[in-house]
Amino acid sequence: MQITGSIPALVTPFQHNGALDLVAFDALLEWQLASGSSAIVVAGSTGESGALEPLELTALVAAAVRRLQGRIPVIVGVGAAATSKALSLLRLAHEAGADAALAVTPYYCRPTQAGLIAHFEALAAGPLPVILYNVPARTGVDLLPASVSMLARHPRIVGVKEAVAERSRWRALIDLQSEDFCVVSGDDATALDAIRDGARGLISVAANAVPAAFAELIAAARAGRWEKANAIDAMLAPLIAALEAAPNPIAIKAALAHLSRIEDVLRLPLQPLDATLRPGLHAALADVQGQWAA
Repeated sequence: MQITGSIPALVTPFQHNGALDLVAFDALLEWQLASGSSAIVVAGSTGESGALEPLELTALVAAAVRRLQGRIPVIVGVGAAATSKALSLLRLAHEAGADAALAVTPYYCRPTQAGLIAHFEALAAGPLPVILYNVPARTGVDLLPASVSMLARHPRIVGVKEAVAERSRWRALIDLQSEDFCVVSGDDATALDAIRDGARGLISVAANAVPAAFAELIAAARAGRWEKANAIDAMLAPLIAALEAAPNPIAIKAALAHLSRIEDVLRLPLQPLDATLRPGLHAALADVQGQWAA
């Protein structure tokens, strides 16, 4: 499996009573497909994975598989603090029809590098291809390039989403790329630089709100159309900054609610975006929409 292009990590829409909003979710999927996204991530951290029940995960994956019908891959977040729990989620995702699993490093328990390698090898023995996900700012543990080098040899581990926005980090990982293992950025703000150095795509938060712009950004960069890519990247920068003003997915849900795509509902302990941050977010979103329409 090749994990490339612009891949939104989808939010999970909720109704005001807290239940899943599968109607809104279905519309988001159709919008992403029509906008040129290369794949989608269901129930990642942007999708409030930690707040989802197993039956809800199954319902979301099944809805995505039903809507997308194999036209683009369905990647499912299976992160957990314990390997047994992550394996359970991976199996549920497989049963619901997912194409691959995105497995964040186990959080809170702070495993060693040897523990991380054993964790991911155990997941790779399951029924889905595995994409490693490293985001130490959220998990408190850093999957180092030396460990990724060992894991990249596994035939069922097909890539890594790297959210450490340091050139030395992604260059070390890009050296590991092959036909069977790819590197994608996990940081919207620096994704263009990572792709310029050889990364093959982006798993994005902001692409939830402006999917066509991100699809064109990544396509232009991968084709070497740098003038176009640089212009789109500069256009998106204020929106990306506005979305980073609050812990993800607070701001992106506010943006989608402003676009009347979802209700602005999160599950505790997350709360809706502070009112003082909304004007800046709305202005940045309107600016991108205006420029992109022009």
